Amino acid sequence: MKNDSGKTISIWMTTAEVPDQPVLAENLQADVCVVGAGIAGMTTAYMLSREGKSVVVLDDGPIGGGQTSRTTAHLSHVLSHYYYELEEIHGKDLTRQIAESHTKAIDTIQAIASRENIDCDFERLDGYLFPPDTESLDELQKELAAAHRAGLTDVELVNKAPIDGFNTGSCLHFPHQGQFDPLKYLTGLAAAIQGYGGRIYTGTHVQKITGGQPARVETSNGQVVTADAVVVATNSPISNLATMHFKQAAYITFVIGAKIPRGSLTKALYWDTLDPYHYVRLQHLDEEHDLLIVGGEDHKTGQANDADSRYVRLEVWTRERFSQVGEIEFRWSGQVMNADDGIAYIGKNPFDEDNIYIATGDTGLGMTHGTIAGILLNDMILGRKNTWAEVYDPSRARLSATGDFISENINVATQYLDWVTPGEVDSVDKVSPGTGAVVRQGLTKVAAYRDENGILHEHSAVCPHLKCIVAWNSSEATWDCPCHGSRFDAQGKVINGPAIDGLAPVHSKSTV
Repeated sequence: MKNDSGKTISIWMTTAEVPDQPVLAENLQADVCVVGAGIAGMTTAYMLSREGKSVVVLDDGPIGGGQTSRTTAHLSHVLSHYYYELEEIHGKDLTRQIAESHTKAIDTIQAIASRENIDCDFERLDGYLFPPDTESLDELQKELAAAHRAGLTDVELVNKAPIDGFNTGSCLHFPHQGQFDPLKYLTGLAAAIQGYGGRIYTGTHVQKITGGQPARVETSNGQVVTADAVVVATNSPISNLATMHFKQAAYITFVIGAKIPRGSLTKALYWDTLDPYHYVRLQHLDEEHDLLIVGGEDHKTGQANDADSRYVRLEVWTRERFSQVGEIEFRWSGQVMNADDGIAYIGKNPFDEDNIYIATGDTGLGMTHGTIAGILLNDMILGRKNTWAEVYDPSRARLSATGDFISENINVATQYLDWVTPGEVDSVDKVSPGTGAVVRQGLTKVAAYRDENGILHEHSAVCPHLKCIVAWNSSEATWDCPCHGSRFDAQGKVINGPAIDGLAPVHSKSTV
């Protein structure tokens, strides 16, 4: 499939044939306009169109071309925060709803795949959470008790995970988890949406979203979609200048896919409790091999450019625990938006008209959080009560989460010091083909990229969102904003919000 989200290729990009959709070429009216064709947007569009609502989906890239194509596609109610931590932040009652909603999301994906005959490799399997050493039992026992209080009463402490040759020591066993191929699933959702009368347009850049009666979604080509409601499902919302971006932080996470003999490892989901943690699953590769998919080694977006060393650390961690690992077939990265209190923000966009809705803050569980968004936003738009509305309310402020909120925003504030530092190189002449660097030119900075043909492309290094200085990501050939996670391709085109516009061009291209 076409890849608009970076240079690396995930396994899903090689397994699914995602159909092309037309570019929007006329003004339209709909009951609901969904901006974003990833898991959250497509699930919401499916739910609403199945209820008889007229739905229009718009996306700048292809279906699933953003971060959904870069997930490892764990379907789990084992979250990035421990349940005892979620209790401290949200209280016991809301934590039960969090566990319930992720469990329901897995059930919903299974039900949709069955109902719509979507061949997406969905399967149920067990999950195992293990500590970094065999002595760390206190935390597991604390988490076991919290999981039971959250309603996950079938979670149990077992002696070890089923990994031959590696003794994890005691670990928590979470039954009834799931996995699937996310792009095959979205391909099936697209066909179902269209079967229910929904319309999908890709290659269509949304330039402006305005609430009101009706709401207006304006594209860069001049077309307008008017709707009773708008859902902004763009990973990081492009309809919100600042409010939500102070409540979440963008991280890059890394993944390797290693070939192993088929059947040499029990198919399950595996996680450790390191910080950052590692997450592991299997995917069928061919008749003789499975692909062992291992992720981790996260860093703040735009605040490191050392992907090669992170991939090496992932490989070392993997080979130390899985002796059957052979050749590394895939290396890719993705971006996650970590909410300051551990769960997604889904609902009405704060300080906006009542008919603008957002889904963001996936916090590493994008597939289940995206499905929860579809369920919850469907109910909200149809005027039905949903008990999850409070826990996922984007306007919420959990006092117990203020420590993360403060530390992340101090981190953002320090990024503005990049305005006064020298450039990475002192001249664009030092930018070699296939690379990029930030260069100081007088009082401003320039994002200089020289393509493989030696043509220099110069853009302002100032992110158009809130004016941070972008950084070059050599692994993905993107410019990444270290403040709120906006990302741009090598030639300045925006590929991930919250920025709506690309990097401003500086002057004409030149060659060396």
